[in-house]
Amino acid sequence: MYFNMRLIVSLLFIKIIILSTICLNSAVSPSTVHYMEKGDTVEVGPKNSVPRRELNIFCHRGIPKGIVHMWLSVTLHIDHPSNDFTHYEGPNEEVVEKEHVDNHFSWSLNIFSGNKRKMFKLEPFNTSCIGIDTSKSYSVHLDVIRLDLWKLLLLVTGIIVFMYADKLSCNTTFHYLCGIAFGICASFLILVYLVSKMFPKKTFMYGIMGCGWTVVIYILQMLWDNLRLIISSYRLYVMWYTIATGILSFILCYRWGPIENPRTINIIKWFMQFVGLACIYKSSDYQEAAMGQIVILLMTYNLPQKWVAAPKTYWKKKFPPKVKVLTNDEYYEEGVRETAKALEELRKFCSSPECNQWKFAMKLNDVKRFASFIEGESHLSDDEILEYETSIRGEMTEEEDDDITEDSEEC
Repeated sequence: MYFNMRLIVSLLFIKIIILSTICLNSAVSPSTVHYMEKGDTVEVGPKNSVPRRELNIFCHRGIPKGIVHMWLSVTLHIDHPSNDFTHYEGPNEEVVEKEHVDNHFSWSLNIFSGNKRKMFKLEPFNTSCIGIDTSKSYSVHLDVIRLDLWKLLLLVTGIIVFMYADKLSCNTTFHYLCGIAFGICASFLILVYLVSKMFPKKTFMYGIMGCGWTVVIYILQMLWDNLRLIISSYRLYVMWYTIATGILSFILCYRWGPIENPRTINIIKWFMQFVGLACIYKSSDYQEAAMGQIVILLMTYNLPQKWVAAPKTYWKKKFPPKVKVLTNDEYYEEGVRETAKALEELRKFCSSPECNQWKFAMKLNDVKRFASFIEGESHLSDDEILEYETSIRGEMTEEEDDDITEDSEEC
């Protein structure tokens, strides 16, 4: 009896394997592989009169690495009438087919299937494939951009952030801008906090938070996918939300003031430099060249100042700047302007607590004149002004006489 039961179970197991193999061979149709180059467009439609899901694989073989291809990008565009398709990604067609088979005979749930991607970034220097499983007609276009401006902009942004991280980390305006931006983006945390107050039981709240993060991620994904539609449809609400959260964030930043702790400033600087290096690394798919740029930037940033100043000094000696000679009117105007500026600075210093007025007054002959100068009156007396104008007129008369004498001698 026991032997018969084992035999029946073995036969059933063999039968299940045979039926599974038959179903596998009948359900998964053979895929079609398309190798595409720059500018290629492939039109795909159902092969049979009865629509049936078919897998088509689109591959790009990649190009050799080179410095001229540092900012190269390869994009695959899918023009599908709806979102009724499933895509698979892999380094070759075998991996894509395996993912297709695994997905076809397994339980899977994709909560982000409402708005699917129709543009895929491919690796420009390696073979990469995209598989599309659908029963409708669609077209696929491969676009190759030799100089991707977004990658070049990312490189320039990374260099600027890295080089100016030291100054930006101490800039008060930068602190306020970052605080306002963080407040606008993190305002959703206030909503989560208010919702958490409605559930006093900790265990129940943990369950809500554990299950709720999936909903939060789903909502954020939907917001990101439909960001342009949301901004165009609810422009007024988005504007007022941004203004309200921005003003609230500014008030909080103004209340607490800018960051003054030197260690916190160093942490901000290091974080900004790390972000800059990450931007440089992500600006190119040619990872060796990106790492070379990072090494050159680090070496340039840590060079001694005397090594940096030596080429500048040599250049100034080799090519000295042209000196602009001032005219008499320009010289007079600059003298008046600089004198007024220096007198104003002196007046402010004498009025400040840093100046000991009594100590200076003991050394002066006319203390009343010094006090009048601090209160805003002229630093010259009427006699001094008259004497100065008389001397200027005398010099001008002598110059005119000299000019007349030279003219008469020439005649």
